[in-house]
Amino acid sequence: MAVTSTRIRLGALLGGAVLATTGVLTAQSAVAAPSATVASDASSAVAAAKLSHSDAANRLHGAGISWTSSGGCSDRNNPTCTSFEQINLTSVQGAITLKGASGCALTITGGTETGHASGTYSHWNGYKLDFSPTSCLSNYITGTFTNIGPRPGDGAQQYKSGSGNVYARESNHWDVTYYNCGGC
Repeated sequence: MAVTSTRIRLGALLGGAVLATTGVLTAQSAVAAPSATVASDASSAVAAAKLSHSDAANRLHGAGISWTSSGGCSDRNNPTCTSFEQINLTSVQGAITLKGASGCALTITGGTETGHASGTYSHWNGYKLDFSPTSCLSNYITGTFTNIGPRPGDGAQQYKSGSGNVYARESNHWDVTYYNCGGC
C-alpha cells in the first residue's frame, strides 16, 4: 500500500515500518495501533506523525509517566491545561525513552497547549514537553548529557543528549525539545 492517505494506522513507524526508499507502508506497521496523521512523503513521515491527546495519554500512562495540569484540563487552546493533542509520536517515544534510561519517575507539566513560545520546534508544533525538575531527573540530565551553555533569550542552561535532543533547565521545569525519539 503506498503512503498517500493522510490518515493511516501506525504500529512501529520506527524500526523499518515505513520504507523511505519506496514509500511503502508494511502490513506489520498497520496492526493494532492508535491513529496518527502522516505526510504523503515517506521521508517526512516520522516528523509528521501526530497523535491525539487520548492516544498520547494512553502511551504515556502505559509507560508509567504521569502529568499534571494547573487547570485540571486538557484543552489545547487553554494555557492552564496540559494537552497532548497533535504531539509528535517521536516526542512521546522520547519521553518513554527518558523514563527507561533515567529510571526516574516523570511528571509532565506542559505539552502542546497554547501559552508557550512559538517557533518551528515548539510545544504547539509537538516537539516539546515540560517535566517537573525532580532531583532524580535533574541529576540524570546534568550527569549524562553534554552542557551546551545557556539558551539565547532566557539564559536557561541547556544539555544535549547523544541523540540530539535538548534539555533546557527553566525556572521551574525541564523544557525538552525532542528532535527524535532518543534511540527508542
